[in-house]
Amino acid sequence: MNDGPRYDTDALLAIMARLRDPQRGCPWDVQQDFDSIARYTLEEAYEVVDAIERRDFDDVCDELGDLLLQVVFHARMAEEAGHFAYADVVQAIGDKLVRRHPHVFGDAHYADAAEQTRAWEALKAEERRTRGEASSGSVLDAASRGHSEWRRALKLQELAATVGFDWPGPGPVLDKLDEEMAELRAEFSAGEAILTNTARIEDELGDLLFVAVNLARHARIDPARALRRANAKFERRFRAMERIAREHGVDMAQLDLAAQDALWDAVKVEERGAR
Repeated sequence: MNDGPRYDTDALLAIMARLRDPQRGCPWDVQQDFDSIARYTLEEAYEVVDAIERRDFDDVCDELGDLLLQVVFHARMAEEAGHFAYADVVQAIGDKLVRRHPHVFGDAHYADAAEQTRAWEALKAEERRTRGEASSGSVLDAASRGHSEWRRALKLQELAATVGFDWPGPGPVLDKLDEEMAELRAEFSAGEAILTNTARIEDELGDLLFVAVNLARHARIDPARALRRANAKFERRFRAMERIAREHGVDMAQLDLAAQDALWDAVKVEERGAR
């Protein structure tokens, strides 16, 4: 239980203003700009996701606070530059939520989730036209380039599916995955492939990853989340390998690959036993 002072949004905004004060503020905070802070915004968003997946809700609360700080920080810098203020951010998202949910705040009715998704994209397209953003007329115009490449691949596929350009299920996607793997193997088959076929290998590997994202979509799995889980599994197992090696007085770097593989297998057996 926190027995310290209780803060609300106004207090948080006042704290940020003080931190940015050129005379009395924090030198580091004063030096920052939109570009320097942007990477921290992304990092904090990922840390929120990580805390959620670990089901550590104390940490979720803490990380959400860090993410809120990013919103406050950007809004403060924008206010100083005369662009907008925090209240404008709140007003904008409030307006957007009501505008994009006419079935909740208005009289619209959608037959199913698919129809709602198409309407959502149509509303976003209309917003872009209202802002004067150029449009090619493609349904893919809604795929923001601000996404990670994993997320953008998923978005492109989802948008194409809204006009029926989609496989009927995971079976054909698995077949396509096999096809792409065969093409990648063919590029690697020639001697010195990595040195001579770099562009083609990159192209075929990109195709393979794109189809893998499509398979995740058909399985209703977030590919980024699946990759995070794979990263966590690898990290957990590799750290366990290092632990076992230390317990035996061995330096991992001095073990050959066969010995390291044996440690990896031992860790997997240890995990199965723990389950």
